[in-house]
Amino acid sequence: MTSAHRYPRPRWLPSSRWLATGGAVLLAGVLGVALLLQNGGGACAAPPTTAKQSGKATFYDLAGSQGNCSLDPPADDLYVALGNDEYSGATSCGSYLDVTGPKGKVRVKVFDRCPECEPGHLDLSRTAFKKIGDEVQGIIPITYKAVPNAATPGPLNIEFKDGSSQFWFAIFIDNHANPIKSVQVKGSGGSFTSADHQDYNAWEIASGAGSGPFQIKMTDIYGNTATATGIKLEPGVKQESSVRFAGGSTTVARSAKTAAKTKKSASPSPSVSPSPSPSVSPSASVSSAAPASPTSPAAEPTTDAAVEQDLALAAANHC
Repeated sequence: MTSAHRYPRPRWLPSSRWLATGGAVLLAGVLGVALLLQNGGGACAAPPTTAKQSGKATFYDLAGSQGNCSLDPPADDLYVALGNDEYSGATSCGSYLDVTGPKGKVRVKVFDRCPECEPGHLDLSRTAFKKIGDEVQGIIPITYKAVPNAATPGPLNIEFKDGSSQFWFAIFIDNHANPIKSVQVKGSGGSFTSADHQDYNAWEIASGAGSGPFQIKMTDIYGNTATATGIKLEPGVKQESSVRFAGGSTTVARSAKTAAKTKKSASPSPSVSPSPSPSVSPSASVSSAAPASPTSPAAEPTTDAAVEQDLALAAANHC
């Protein structure tokens, strides 16, 4: 099965005259250049790091319900589309950035891809842009950085894509906050199998993983792991747990709240989700390399160490 992906919705773009007068800011610095890690002479894509980077921001209005990350838009309408390099094959999806502009700071969720955006160019939702700049300007200078263990509106949830079966496994994961490095799946009586991350943000096992129920082990780029158990093969249903990557080692009781079925097609082109309806959610457990309170974000790592870790992980996993 081939993996199609979304292309950008109409975005606000400044006039060529405006750009010609020097409106565009100088992008990136030494750390921004570091994102283009070299491997045999080829550039390497990687998500934004915890080091502050300089760039510019524009804004756009979403034409539809979901971006390239195949996630529902955040309730606060604060999201961002990244260029191909920083989108990094969907690795950045679901993570958070703190973006600072002339009028202040805003936290946004990586939700979409902007193919025409170079590294350092963030395409914000109109709502997010207006919090840090004047809408009439259209383009503003910014600084931004990744936010490890950012607070999320809910715990980790997992949704099978429509068309999933015992012969083709594909899931979306949301509310993880940190970029996910790997996903492993274990069916009833089987062993763990690694899933492949697709550009539209599904974790896929092309040959399938059986009929379930499944254990799904997720590992983020900071080494935190979470394992959800009892995940049923129910395409279009969000199966919600009470675990977060930032939490300490814990076992969580079943939650009574689950989002309703969505109408994702067999091809990777998600559509609008209807109103929620209740169903049973799986149990799950989580462990963390740096335990913290499950109800609050963990402390950010020190900048230098975090940058080195981010860049090393990017080199290992994206080159």
